[in-house]
Amino acid sequence: MRPKIYLFGDSITESSFTYGGWGASLAHHFSRTVDVVLRGYSGYNTRWAVKVMERVLPAANGESESERERVSTIAVAVFFGANDACLPDRCGAFQHVPLHEYKHNLHSIVSFLKNRWPNTLVLLITPPPIDEEARLKHPYVENPTGLPERTNEAAGAYAKACIEVAGECGLPVVDLWTKMQQLADWKTAYLSDGLHLNETGNRFVFEEVVMKLKTEGLSLENLPVDLPMISEIDPNDPLKAFEG
Repeated sequence: MRPKIYLFGDSITESSFTYGGWGASLAHHFSRTVDVVLRGYSGYNTRWAVKVMERVLPAANGESESERERVSTIAVAVFFGANDACLPDRCGAFQHVPLHEYKHNLHSIVSFLKNRWPNTLVLLITPPPIDEEARLKHPYVENPTGLPERTNEAAGAYAKACIEVAGECGLPVVDLWTKMQQLADWKTAYLSDGLHLNETGNRFVFEEVVMKLKTEGLSLENLPVDLPMISEIDPNDPLKAFEG
C-alpha cells in the first residue's frame, strides 16, 4: 500500500489542488512514493472540524485494516485558523471561534489523530496574514459595516496560539503568518484577495511544507517508489523487474 499524506483544513486547503496549488504541487513532488489526500472544507473552523473529523478521516474497519491504515498514513497537515479568527462583531461572526476554544480544538484534533495513528507525523500550519484592505474589496458575504471581517492582528493571535499548541504537543509547525510578512510586498506577492493564496503564495506554502516534512524525516530520499523505475527495467528482459 502506497503511504498517504492527508491535508485537513479549510478553503486554503480545499483549493490547494487547483492549478499551481500547494496540495497539487505536493502530490506531484511525491509522485511514485506517496498519495496526497485532500480533506479541505471551505469556510470551516476548528469547532466544525472537531465535529466532522470522524467522518472525513478513514475509520478502522477491523484490526487488519486498521493496522494497514496506521502504517500507510505517514503524515497529516492540519491547517485551520483563518476562519476561527473572524471577528465576533462583524459579518463573519458565525465562523468565529474564541481563541481559548481554538487551542482546545486543535488539541482535540491532534489527540484524535495520534490515537488513530500513533506513529503518524502531525504538522500544524498557522493561518496566513490578512490584507484588510483587500478583504473589503473581496467580501464573500454581505458586509454593510464597511469593516473587514478579519484583521491581521487577530490572525496573528491565532497563529501564535497554533504555534503554542505545536509546542505543547511536541509537533512541527509552519508559521505562515510570520514568514510571509518577512517579504515587504507580501499582500500582493502571496494573496489573491487578502486571505486566499495566489500562485506565488501556493508555491511558498508548498516549499515550507516540503522543507518541514524533510526536517522530520519525510523526503524523497528516504521514501521508496512503489514500482520499478524505467531505469531499473532491463530492455532485454523487461518482465524480470516485476518478478517477486
